[in-house]
This record gives sequence, C-alpha cells and structure tokens, in this order.
Amino acid sequence: SQAAWCELPSRVLLVLTSQRGVQMYEADGSTMVFWHALDVPELPAAHSVFARGIAAAGGRFICVGTSFGAVLVFDVPPKGTNVTLSEVLEQHRDPITDIAAEQGQAPDGAGDLVTADDSGTLCLWSSGEEFTLLGKIPGSGCTCSSVALWKGIVAAGYGNGQIRLWEAGSGRIRAQVSAHARWIYALDLAPLTGKLLSGAEDSFVHVWKLSRNPDTDDIEVQHCHAECVTDTQVCGARFCDPAGDTFAVTGYDLSEILCY
Repeated sequence: SQAAWCELPSRVLLVLTSQRGVQMYEADGSTMVFWHALDVPELPAAHSVFARGIAAAGGRFICVGTSFGAVLVFDVPPKGTNVTLSEVLEQHRDPITDIAAEQGQAPDGAGDLVTADDSGTLCLWSSGEEFTLLGKIPGSGCTCSSVALWKGIVAAGYGNGQIRLWEAGSGRIRAQVSAHARWIYALDLAPLTGKLLSGAEDSFVHVWKLSRNPDTDDIEVQHCHAECVTDTQVCGARFCDPAGDTFAVTGYDLSEILCY
C-alpha cells in the first residue's frame, strides 16, 4: 500500500507496507533487513487489515501505522538486521492514514512526529527512548488523508479538499484553505523552502509556500502555482528535491510519472 525511504543518520532503509505487514530493505532493495507480520484476526472482520503511514523519527526509530489505529515503533540499529519493535503507540481509535516527522527545526516543546487517522484525529508526539504524547487534535468526522510537519507547523490535507495548518506546540488551528474540490490524496513538503505540494482527485496539483511572520509569529500560506493533470485523479505527488524546484505526479490508472 505504501513505500518510503527512511533516512536515519547511520543508514537509509526502504520500507514497504501491505495487508500482510511491514518489510524493510536496504536502500537499493537488494536485501530484506526485517519483516513484521500483522496480527490477522481469526474471524474475518468487517474491516481489512493493513499497515499504512511511514516515518523515520528520533534518529533511530521507524514508525509505521496500522488499520487497528496503533503506531508501531521500530528501533533500528546502525547496521545489521537486529530491528526490534520497541513500542506500540495506542492513542488512535481509527485506522492510521499517514505519519510525518519534523522536516525542519522544531520550536521548543513542539514535538517531532504527527500521526493522523481516518476520523481526522491528529496526535502530536515527542520521540525518544519512550515516545511522549504532547497533544491531540480531535477530528471533525472528515478523514485526514495526509500530513506534513515543518518548523512546528502541521499541514494536514482532508477528504473535503481542505488544507489546515496547526501549531505543533499548542494544537491551535492557524489557517484553513479550501484548496481542492475533491479528496486530497497527497501532501509533500520541501524542507529547505517550506513549499507545500498538494494533489487531489479534482486533477489539480497546487504548490503553496508556508512561512512565519517574523513580527507576529503568525503562520502564513501563499499560493504559488496550480497545475491541471487533465482527466487524471491525482493520487501521488512528491517534490523531487529539498528546495521544491521540481515535483512528480501520478494518478489512478496512470502508468506514467509526470515531472514538472
């Protein structure tokens, strides 16, 4: 269901999630380092079992979400295959949709990890030997499909096409943008510039710029660019460089990746 490179200070791992569990490979995909199977209930449940949401946090941890609402925290050694499940974070009641780690320099007390679920609930965490829950932003019944975290700003994309910006320290909402006409499927953040990329079912991809007003410390969002991918429900969008000068997009039933 998802694939991501997790960059830790000592190594880079390719992490895959599926209905069966979590796989970790060396960055080139040559060697499987670790496999974690999901517990499948004996009786067929009404909901499918899957893992979704991947992020590296705290310098040595890889966090992966599950359909049970749990976040699995794996402790990854600098080398070798001795990956261990060090903690399970159980604050969500709905399936995890996305996980994001801090992409810039977090302000004091802001935490460095955010987890999102199907009900729109966000949990803010501080990573460490034990992960600490710093705050919870209750959902409004609309799925939060994608999150990003940059310099203490949580950017969240929702099924109703909105992007909301929250303070990672206080959990206060600071901005709300009606960005798309349909479900947002992808958010990505360029850490060097604060550019935010959003892609949705309405076939549009937007580039935004996040910043803080130096005088008031308010979070500001500026629209930079819009691109229409004709007749395509956009389901994936990512920047290709840390400054956000290029990005790639793909859509349902599309065998191509379009680069801009």
